[in-house]
Amino acid sequence: MEPPEKPEPTILDQTDPLTGEEPESIPTPSRRTLMRNLWLLCGALVLIVVAITAVVSYRLLLLPPSNFPAEKYITIPEGTNLDEATRLLYSEGLINSPLALKLFVKVQGNERGIKAGDYLFENPQNSWEIARRIATADYGITPITVTIPEGATSYQIAEILTDKLNRFDTVTFSERAKEREGYLFPDTYQFMPNVTIEEILDTMERNFYNQVAELEPMTASSTFSLHEILTLASLLEKEARQFETRKKIAGIIFNRLEVNMPLQIDAVFGYIYGRETFNPRFSHLAVESPYNTYKNRGLPPGPIANPGIESIQAALEPIANEYLFYLTGRDGNMYYSNTYEGHLWNRRMYLD
Repeated sequence: MEPPEKPEPTILDQTDPLTGEEPESIPTPSRRTLMRNLWLLCGALVLIVVAITAVVSYRLLLLPPSNFPAEKYITIPEGTNLDEATRLLYSEGLINSPLALKLFVKVQGNERGIKAGDYLFENPQNSWEIARRIATADYGITPITVTIPEGATSYQIAEILTDKLNRFDTVTFSERAKEREGYLFPDTYQFMPNVTIEEILDTMERNFYNQVAELEPMTASSTFSLHEILTLASLLEKEARQFETRKKIAGIIFNRLEVNMPLQIDAVFGYIYGRETFNPRFSHLAVESPYNTYKNRGLPPGPIANPGIESIQAALEPIANEYLFYLTGRDGNMYYSNTYEGHLWNRRMYLD
């Protein structure tokens, strides 16, 4: 008969086989302790979730995108609603979340007040600030000061504006401005960065008519049309700097016109060849151009620059004299002659 199997000792009757001592009992945690630990774990998880949510929300809602397009112009077209505006700004990389922007606009109470127009974002901005700007028409655009010097040509004006304005079509402006050569009054202007070509041209031409309004009695009594006066004034602008000198040269030009003598003014070649300064050679004197005052008699068909008010006055108030020739010497002084021989002598003495 087999002996009965010895039962496995329980934790309560286990003894150390060497010492015969019973091991210390393992305490069983109470239900209260388990619940407390569970709450602590849940609280820690909630804090972690809240922290992660806060970080994500901060980056998503209150920080601009990492690739925010600084110095960017954004145009919100007329009639654009809030949904369309937020999608546009999101596609342009200005915001992280269209939903957040819409929420911010609504919180600010301007849901229906999205303002169309051109917005300049010089530096990165968060969605809250962008929401305020599009709701209050804060375009972020300040006027740019542009100074057009007297005697500037249409293509020189185009170069000046190109240096000042970011979104400027130089070629188109040059083409349209040439049609108004002489009527674009040289002055200091304040233009918005998003100004259009037509706005610039209209502003400068309107300024011209305002400036010459006080000269109307003289222009009305002149034997020349306003266009011819401007053409003459543009020649004087290029030929001399002093007011009295311009008036004297105007008298010489009148003398040549009276005897049907070619004006032979070198300043026209800078305009023909599109250069600010140009010293023509004999080969240039034969160029086929209606502005070539060596080949064509009379005044050119139009102004070769945009003269200042003094040159216009000089054209209206020529000083009568008997000269037909003039030149500027090496010393900067003007020398006159009523004969070609005298002119050649002046060249040898003061210029060659």
